Amino acid sequence: MIRDIITYPNKNLRKVSKSIDTFDQQLHSLLDDMYDTMIQKEGIGLAAIQIDVPLRALIINIPNQDQQQSKETLLEIINPKILHSQGEIVYQEGCLSVPNFYEDIKRAQKIVLEFQNRDAKVIQREFEDLEAIAIQHEIDHLNGILFIDKLSFLKRKKFEKELKKKLKEK
Repeated sequence: MIRDIITYPNKNLRKVSKSIDTFDQQLHSLLDDMYDTMIQKEGIGLAAIQIDVPLRALIINIPNQDQQQSKETLLEIINPKILHSQGEIVYQEGCLSVPNFYEDIKRAQKIVLEFQNRDAKVIQREFEDLEAIAIQHEIDHLNGILFIDKLSFLKRKKFEKELKKKLKEK
């Protein structure tokens, strides 16, 4: 089922998501809905809080070289913890909760992540480049942080000015 994505400045995006300890059909339905929503909105990642569910769950699905997203490569990440990060990479990020705004953001180039899958199995895995960027972006959501929070003062002011103008036009 496609769910509504909440957008900035909705205050619920600032909530810190709660850990998941029940791995049941309700969680599986949430993950399935998140996937349907992300694909329909043409995203590569989605945190549960973006559909107004404050739980520590996120999904990532990086398109292949043909720009196709396959469910076989879908990452379902529950209760993530970054154990190690290294390197630095700058990437132009966007966000389904901050539509039509893109900006260069600096992140770790490589991370080691511990997380659980939909069946509660604990997994430890290394990610790099776009996967690492997307995971860090979505973990920020779980902690109530948006990519616009990482902008310089001047870029943030510019963003806020553009947003006010768009909201007036509606």
